[in-house]
Amino acid sequence: MDQQVVRPVPRPGVLAIDPYVPGKAKATGGHKLHKLSSNETPLGASPKAIEAYRSISNLEFYPDPAATALREAIADVYGLNASRIIAGNGSDEILSLLAYAYLGEGDEAIFTEHGFLVYKIAILAAGATPVVAPEKDRTTDVDAILERVTEKTKMVFLANPNNPTGTYIPFSEVRRLHAGLPKTCVLVLDAAYAEYVRRNDYEAGIELVGSSENVVMTRTFSKVYGLPALRVGWGYAPDHIIDALHRIRGPFNMNAAAIAAGAAAVRDQAFVEAAIDHNEKWLPWVSEELTKLGLEVTPSVGNFILIHFPDVDGKRAADADAYLLERGCVLRQVAGYGFPNALRMSIGTEEANHDVVAALREFLK
Repeated sequence: MDQQVVRPVPRPGVLAIDPYVPGKAKATGGHKLHKLSSNETPLGASPKAIEAYRSISNLEFYPDPAATALREAIADVYGLNASRIIAGNGSDEILSLLAYAYLGEGDEAIFTEHGFLVYKIAILAAGATPVVAPEKDRTTDVDAILERVTEKTKMVFLANPNNPTGTYIPFSEVRRLHAGLPKTCVLVLDAAYAEYVRRNDYEAGIELVGSSENVVMTRTFSKVYGLPALRVGWGYAPDHIIDALHRIRGPFNMNAAAIAAGAAAVRDQAFVEAAIDHNEKWLPWVSEELTKLGLEVTPSVGNFILIHFPDVDGKRAADADAYLLERGCVLRQVAGYGFPNALRMSIGTEEANHDVVAALREFLK
């Protein structure tokens, strides 16, 4: 006879979820901390966003449930219809809402081999089955995704550019993927790092959303806008999908400070351009300097790089991580993404970038 259950038990699938592990925030040594583990901008937030954040008073009142100021600011800057924008507690919330609205038991959702870990969490939390499509050269393989589409496929998550690889696919490939999906399948374009991409063949997805009934684009304020502490994200989608998401989101899912700061941040495009210019200068410099040391760096279009270490005792990624932590440099181990012998490094300040390169030069001697 089975032992009597004496406490609540989560439904099937919940305990199969591996909790998300964020990047470390502390070092074990060093005179100065260089936190390069979470792809945060080294320029911080716009002074206008900080001022808007500090202006919030009347804490006894609930925030605007529609996040109107934020949605209208996004619409103004990007030339969109505000009614087709949903604001969220980070883009993670939008991703989870999409899964809860369109996935359930018996459904499948596809993401790529080295895709963002939150996709799998959202799929399992919704009771659906995650399906992994292999990548080619650490890059999304559209054919591999399409080969795994069945009558059970209800959603495809595509990070473009992808994290932690920093690779992307041209928008002609995104359109080919969309054309090959059933019209009942939602294509989620996660464009968290779109602002950093400077390639003529790249698009974040706005036009495809505007001309389709089954495409959603998600964006975040946690990267180039420098507001990860406030958790601000948004999605752009057809009216019928926005309607479904509003029915299940929390009525006050955005706090007043996040709404105000986000609205100010998106309107300060001069500050955004400064952050992009900084990345344009230092991303190639760090990549080149580490390559000179004999390390392999996956070519990236984001604000981070994936560094691969030699398969040699004492010189592997875990050893490098420990060495860097002792010198105040915090990078991200990415074994959970399928890269047990690599570290992801956010592009930091000039000082931070130089210190990491110098430390790895000494480490590899």
